[in-house]
Amino acid sequence: MSTHPAHMPLCQRASSQLLIIDAQERLAAAMPMDEVELVVENINRLITAAKILGIPVIATQHNSKGLGPIIETIRSNMPDDHEPTEKTAFSCCTATGFERNISLHPDRRQLVVVGMEAHICISQTVSGLQRWGYQVFVPSDGVISRKPACKQNVLDRMRHGGVQVVCTESVGFEWIGDSSDDQFRDVWSLFK
Repeated sequence: MSTHPAHMPLCQRASSQLLIIDAQERLAAAMPMDEVELVVENINRLITAAKILGIPVIATQHNSKGLGPIIETIRSNMPDDHEPTEKTAFSCCTATGFERNISLHPDRRQLVVVGMEAHICISQTVSGLQRWGYQVFVPSDGVISRKPACKQNVLDRMRHGGVQVVCTESVGFEWIGDSSDDQFRDVWSLFK
């Protein structure tokens, strides 16, 4: 048995996909107002960084008839060719078309997961992604729950379950990796 500590995995540009779960208008209205603005801003930072770096962006929306569309500022920042996966199940992994969408890039086995209701749809999706063999990163400042205690609880559960709980800025700089990268300034400016 090895006595060496396990290494801390980093987000790799060539291995990553960005998954935005249920960042919807009516759901956002139920979230803590002081936190929802920061979460939306951080989701948009990651979308912009992903577009700059050629990282696929996938989104879902839960029961859009009841919860409305994806928040306008996020929706307008999404890649032009993107159509969100509609779902009613809490786990994206059971939604029709979701597995096909994340499988379009078979070499990208890291999922950076952001969005709403961390302790419900995000946690159930993360569990499913792990069962499918994906390495999952959850930026703690890119997810939200109606009740802060629920968010804190699920972030602790995720850490203990092998999910990498990170922050959005870490993801951006891990995707870049080197300040000599041609896109460094474009990504760095998102986090100034």
